[in-house]
Amino acid sequence: MPRISHLLSALFALAFVSSATPSLAKSELPRIQTDKGRHAFFVDGKPFLMLGAQIHNSSNYPAVLPKIWPVMRALNANVVEAPVAWEQFEPVEGRFDYEWVDALLRDARRNDMRVVLLWFGSWKNGESTYAPEWVKADTRRFPRLQRQGGRPTLTLSPFGEATLAADQKAFVALMRYLRQADPQHTVIMVQVENEIGTHGVARDYSTAAERLFAQPVPELVQRAAGKQAGTWSEAFGAEADQAFAAWSYARFVEKVASAGKAEKALPLYINAAVFDADSTAMAAQIASGGPNWNVLPIWKAVAPSVDMIAPDLYLPIDSTYTGLLDRYARPDNPLFVPETSNATWAARFFWAALGRGAIGWAPFGMDATNYSNYPLGARTLDADTIEAFAPLYRLFRPIASDWARIASQNPTWGTAKTSSGTDSTVLGEWKIDVAYGQNNFDVPEWPDMKPPPWAKEPVGGGVVAQLGPNEFVIAGQYSRFRFTPVNAAANAQIMSAEEGTFVGGQWQMERRWNGDQTAHGFNFNEQPVLLRVRFSTF
Repeated sequence: MPRISHLLSALFALAFVSSATPSLAKSELPRIQTDKGRHAFFVDGKPFLMLGAQIHNSSNYPAVLPKIWPVMRALNANVVEAPVAWEQFEPVEGRFDYEWVDALLRDARRNDMRVVLLWFGSWKNGESTYAPEWVKADTRRFPRLQRQGGRPTLTLSPFGEATLAADQKAFVALMRYLRQADPQHTVIMVQVENEIGTHGVARDYSTAAERLFAQPVPELVQRAAGKQAGTWSEAFGAEADQAFAAWSYARFVEKVASAGKAEKALPLYINAAVFDADSTAMAAQIASGGPNWNVLPIWKAVAPSVDMIAPDLYLPIDSTYTGLLDRYARPDNPLFVPETSNATWAARFFWAALGRGAIGWAPFGMDATNYSNYPLGARTLDADTIEAFAPLYRLFRPIASDWARIASQNPTWGTAKTSSGTDSTVLGEWKIDVAYGQNNFDVPEWPDMKPPPWAKEPVGGGVVAQLGPNEFVIAGQYSRFRFTPVNAAANAQIMSAEEGTFVGGQWQMERRWNGDQTAHGFNFNEQPVLLRVRFSTF
């Protein structure tokens, strides 16, 4: 509908709402619920686990939709993450084009898929390439972030008042349209901007920015970061530039997010381009000002309308990946991984995210548009690459609500194959040891004992939820789980080990494991399964 006026679009949307069934018109808004530091995402009034897949940046046009859905079906995803670019939504100032949103909503409903919309507004990957041409062309009205010495960058300044007003107006129009055209909440969540933060320059050095940088740190930021009163340099020292940039972006995002939420109160999040779980040495040069873990207190305080901050994870180093999961899985921040590599090595970290209470997880670049972001992702999205992720989603899609409920109410732990080949934890009175690269029967003294063909591959993981003192739900792939009592003097026995699933919230057994299936621990091979296990000690 690119030629139809805004008025006609609004009338069509209102007619759609009027003709909707009462159940759709009154559908409950998606929401995030937090209880005692555990988080649950509710969709249609029930806990929901997002088994997501994000399409490529430029796959956000109706003509590309036929190349998206076959991949989503093969993957068994229940959520597609798709961009709405400002340049596409408002190509002419004040004239909004709803064609892509309409097409995406229509096709998502036909394919039984929920949608997370990604607003590519003032910033995307640290630059402003998705702003409309009328914004890009007017650098006086929409000023650029400046380097030291006054040289402008390709990034819009977070201190541009006209930029803020224009971005906010467009985002409000998008959220208003969702309120009118999507009463059944096909769109369950919205990302505000994308991977905010400058690369190669620590912050804006424009005249307006320099004037604010020399002033005392706002009291809200000072309290949130636990700093003494003073200027940014006095309060933050070596991290002053990054902290100032975080504040500048967060205050912009808060004004956009709060205005959009006033139209439709969907959960909102921002994604973080992260790089290291332990060091902040490069924080002022890589995505400076974005919601890196060391400035999360600033973002949380300054942008309260943002429900969560979500890390984008592309590094294949297990300690870095899981370390960043730990940084963002917080009592005040639900864990959500909206982007991760679609290379086969990344699939194993699905388990690690689940074990940390993740409400969703999504590989990036999941469409058949013949494009690849290799080496961050797979060189080719072929059947083998999709099949690295599909078994995980096949297992969890039927129980997405059940798992989300369990994880929000019970202790959980997840593991992905480590460089050492082992992992362990303690849940309650039980120690859990996980080994990778082993056969179902591993007897060292047997002749010609060879490891399984996938022993050296970066595959494997598992997740455990503790339902009671001696009762667990376990799922895994390419891994072996052993449970032993923390009390070394106690003898342990398996009372029951049932393979099955949840149907309508109730456990349904398919078969019991015993004998060979339990003599050497709980072995999970190529196809992941779900177990419900009870132990006793004597």
